[in-house]
Amino acid sequence: MLENLTTEARNEKTMNLDEMSIVEFLTTMNKEDEKVAKAVNDEIPSIAKAVEEIIEVKKQGGRLIYIGAGTSGRIGLLDAVECPPTFGTDPEEVLGLMAGGEKAFIKAVEGAEDSKDLGKEDLQNIDLTNGDIVVGIAASGRTPYVIGALEYARSIGAPTVAVSCNKGSDIGRIADISIEVVAGPEVLTGSTRLKAGTAQKLICNMLSTASMVGVGKVYGNLMVDVQLTNEKLVERAKRIVMEATSCTYDTAEEYLEKTNSNSKLAIVMILTGLSYEESLQRLEKTKGFVRQAIAK
Repeated sequence: MLENLTTEARNEKTMNLDEMSIVEFLTTMNKEDEKVAKAVNDEIPSIAKAVEEIIEVKKQGGRLIYIGAGTSGRIGLLDAVECPPTFGTDPEEVLGLMAGGEKAFIKAVEGAEDSKDLGKEDLQNIDLTNGDIVVGIAASGRTPYVIGALEYARSIGAPTVAVSCNKGSDIGRIADISIEVVAGPEVLTGSTRLKAGTAQKLICNMLSTASMVGVGKVYGNLMVDVQLTNEKLVERAKRIVMEATSCTYDTAEEYLEKTNSNSKLAIVMILTGLSYEESLQRLEKTKGFVRQAIAK
């Protein structure tokens, strides 16, 4: 079956990879990478459907769950762990599961991706419900672990999304929404950590960021729910408040102190002139959307 997959085909432009100069190789690789964004662009209608579904799930309190094996699993897990510091989400709101468990992030667990049962079991272990959404990621589109996970999710009524890099993929036929990005054969035959991995990372970036915008985690293009876990982020929060309100550095610092480092609340207080309690009520009524809170 592998010979029918685009991700396993040989790239005619790199048949003499081992004879190229370093500059020739890097130039060729860069030109191949340029194809990825265009291929992702072709799938924007499907990506948009997935974002809409994720937003609906999030509004109802459900979880976004990425699941994959190998590079695909690592990419989903990476996107998941970045959501709490970037968007202030609870660590359980966006999860990344991969074949073989977290230890497989560092060292592959042989055979884990070949088991449909393990995919099902990993979702059962996190108590998947029909109020969650599952995004299965597999470059080939045929990884048994991901197939088993998507089949189980569908069986209990949870919405499902498949992200693959081959048309007519097995996981695409199972999922409610299929995103199939075809960027052509890899520079290094079958090494799907390259163009396929880049495509998957771009898609995960879109799914999480666009859906977080859709549930009020962003004001303008500012990450107003950023968590202040280090000095850099403390300073970033001050700049966010300054950018959003055109206030001074000292004012931003003052209001972040008043609000216990809550950038959203600081912005609403400064822009509306309301008290802490009144601004908090505004944000609660608008479900965290700053633009709506300052307009009322």
